[in-house]
Order: sequence, then structure tokens, then C-alpha cells
Amino acid sequence: MRSGLIVVYHLSVKLPFAGIIWQLLHHLIGFRRLGFDVYYLEDGGGEWVYDPVAETFIPDPKRNLAVVTSALARHGFEDRWAFRDPQSGEYLGISKAACMRLLGDADAIINLCGALDPGEEQTNARCLVYLGTDPGLFQVELEQGNPEAIRYAAAHKLFFTYAYNLGSAECLLPTGGLEWKPTRPPVLLDHWADFVGRADSGVFTTVGTWQNKGQDIEIKGEHYSWSKHLNFMKMLEVPNRSGQKIELATGLRSGADYERMNSAGYRIRSAMATSLDPDEYRNYIGSSRGEFTVAKDVVARTGSGWFSDRSACYLAAGRPVVTQRTGFERTLPTGAGLFCFGNAQEAADAICSINSDYARHSRAAREIANEYFDAGKLLKEIAEAAGL
Repeated sequence: MRSGLIVVYHLSVKLPFAGIIWQLLHHLIGFRRLGFDVYYLEDGGGEWVYDPVAETFIPDPKRNLAVVTSALARHGFEDRWAFRDPQSGEYLGISKAACMRLLGDADAIINLCGALDPGEEQTNARCLVYLGTDPGLFQVELEQGNPEAIRYAAAHKLFFTYAYNLGSAECLLPTGGLEWKPTRPPVLLDHWADFVGRADSGVFTTVGTWQNKGQDIEIKGEHYSWSKHLNFMKMLEVPNRSGQKIELATGLRSGADYERMNSAGYRIRSAMATSLDPDEYRNYIGSSRGEFTVAKDVVARTGSGWFSDRSACYLAAGRPVVTQRTGFERTLPTGAGLFCFGNAQEAADAICSINSDYARHSRAAREIANEYFDAGKLLKEIAEAAGL
């Protein structure tokens, strides 16, 4: 067991989606299990929060706070959080004075997702750790000498990334002159264990945004899109070739993409039912037969080695994963429980392989989660790098 104080910054109130809340919980609970005193703070610098029902940003955080703080309370963090209100600037939860004391005493501050723009209090901390979950734009801006990106990076002492290949010859993403430590999405294995060996729905699923905007990049004159929808449109033949029911829980509701995916045999489900409640999200993943998904162009064609925290949850639930090749196959075992593909035929073949011996692939999925995504192992590495 370790000892020490860890403060985690994140964006769960700003973006109160179930997958994001689970991402936070895996870190908070994981660090606590290692023996650390753990607190959650969120300061969006005055930015409004997202209302997933109205699908727009709003100034009032009450609804989002209720969702996030309820999840925190269920896991023992009811009096260990603070949120800075974007309208008033006041601290909700722990008082501002108490937050300042926490930051002064913290042995490490984890800037999860790069959610925090560090101020003097965080910059002067013993160890401010940048934990990047969505690589691409930040690295390119650093490489281009963007002064704001350079200022931001200078506040941190350590840099971790889900782009496992960053810095290697196989990865096209630049390092921006920083030393990046590779890591993977941590999962609390016991929180997903009760699905292992249970009957499934017979449907491969995934959950996510159909089209992302705003973080496209260019490397050596080549454009890379920060969105999955382009790669999904290349997989129209997968349901028919595999004979497998595939359901996408997403915000896609109409239009040309919707019609083409439906005509190709995909079932489109509203993401609202699964994305607004952490328990519903967990149950949806756990009752699925497996995951079929693609990756954003930014992490796929660059050979980044990135892997999804949502896919790690499927594996932990004993649900096999079929996902687009990003270079992760260089450091993770594939061919049993986890498959990567580069085209529709490879994806269909992977699904058929899983269905030919589902029990074996389900066991293999859980074994991969145990070996490579255990929160205890991954967060211990981050803590030790921070000197704890």
C-alpha cells in the first residue's frame, strides 16, 4: 500500500456522459485502492457545461452535477469533490480555501484528459501529471511551436499518453519535443466481473459520437480527421458478410449516413439511453455479445497505438472486441478475444471467428483485461513515476 495525497482533475461535469464518468471512477477508485488519499476537482475556466438532452452548452451545471456527484457518492467520494461554477466562479462542494490547501499539500495532481488549464496553484504543485487520452492536436501544436501549447506543456512535469507508440518510428504523430510515457486505459476489473460467463444479447454493439469536429490535424501535408464516422462508412458490408447483428448507440438519427447504415444492416440506437446513466452504460456493455467499432482517423492512420477505454470495459466484462487497427496490435495480443482489422472483410472474418467458439474468445477477452488493463497495475506505474 502507498500513502500520499492525489488530486485528480477531469471534465465529467462539463461532459456528463456515462463513459466519461466511468473513466473518472476508474482513476479515483483505482488510486484509492493503492492506498492514496484521493480528491476530485473540476475547473473548466469559466466554460459552460454540455447539456446532452438539449445537445448544447449551457451555463447552469445543476443537472450535470447531480449525475456526477451521485456517482461519486455511491463510490465513497461524496465529500471529496469540488466544481468551480462557470457563472459565479464559486466553488461547489469543497470550499475554495480547502481546495487551495489540497493543491498545496498534494503529492501529485493528475490532469486527466488535459481537462485543466493550470494556474499558479497547480503549476507550483510537487508533480503535475498530464494524462492524455485523445492524442493528436496537442502534439501537432507543440511541434508547430504554438506558444499556447508550449505554455500549457511547461506547467507539467510528466506526460502520459494512450498513444502507446508515440515516439516510435511506427507512429506518425510528433512528440512535440516531450518525453511521453505510454499507458493504457485503466479498468476496475471487479466492477465488470459479474458479466463474465453470463448470457449475452446476441448483438455486437458500441457507444459513441457519430461525428466529432474541431480537432482535425495535418502532418506533412496529409489531413487526418478527428472523427469515426468516415471509417464507419467504409464498413457498410460487415453485417451482411458476418451475418451478425450490429447495433450502434449513437446520436445519428437521420440523414444520408443514417439511411446508408440502416440499409447496410446496422441497427441505430439512441445513445441517450446508455450515455446518461453510468449503470445503464455498464449494463449495455455487459449484456452485449461483443464490441464492433472503428477508430478516429487521427489515431488509426498515424499508427498511434491508441486503445479505447470503452473497449477495455468490454474486455473486462468478458466481451470480445473487434476494432480498427491503430498500431495497438504491436503491444497487445490479438486473434483471441481481441481482433484488429483494416477492411470490412477482415472485420467480418473476426466476428465469424468469435462466433465459432464464443466461450473461448470470451475467456480470452477477460484475460487480456486482467493482464493489460488492470487499474491497479497501470495507476501504480503513474504513481511511481510521480515519485509516490
